[in-house]
Amino acid sequence: MAAEEKTLDLLRTVEARRRRAEHGWAVDAVLTPVKQRVLNLADRGLLELADREERAALSAWEGRPVRWAARLAPDGHDLLLYAASRPRHTPPAPADSPGPGRRRIELCLSQMAALWQAVGLGARLRRPLADGLTDQVRTACCDHRVKRWVLHLTDDQIRSVAYVFWLHKTTGSALEANRFARDTGITHRPAPARRTAIPESAPLLHRPPSAAPDHHT
Repeated sequence: MAAEEKTLDLLRTVEARRRRAEHGWAVDAVLTPVKQRVLNLADRGLLELADREERAALSAWEGRPVRWAARLAPDGHDLLLYAASRPRHTPPAPADSPGPGRRRIELCLSQMAALWQAVGLGARLRRPLADGLTDQVRTACCDHRVKRWVLHLTDDQIRSVAYVFWLHKTTGSALEANRFARDTGITHRPAPARRTAIPESAPLLHRPPSAAPDHHT
């Protein structure tokens, strides 16, 4: 379990114990196994510890000496509230199941930002994004284990992504295109314009002789 999740788990435990007690504190008897962790969270400002007068009142209530007790500090309360309100990300599909004809592509945040910008341009692009790429970009999920956004793309969509990164590279940042080329081996290179041979000198265009003036009019 990650350190952040352990912190949240202990805050939940303290809050659950506090709610069960009529006096509104989680006392030492129910938190003895995690005493040091409770004190550590108090040092971080996430828990409040009962002072001397509060411990005396708790001892009278409990009918035994209460050496310490804890409850959520405002920051600890808000941390739990915020954690509970965060949307749950759908875990990305396993690496071996992108579907037939598709590859699992992992992109960093700056690469996704370039794709989001291209999706926003939509039909204004003269070279449209590959079919289905817009939906892939909009529904991509972040794999927090590797801090990468996961897309399952066809070959056409991968080439379209390379085109977006070429636009991004040409207008400022090459990092995204270079990383994509390193990961996939795909880069975009504009095709040279087709043209016929250009003569060294252009032939003169001869005007037809003007009609002779009519002297009989």
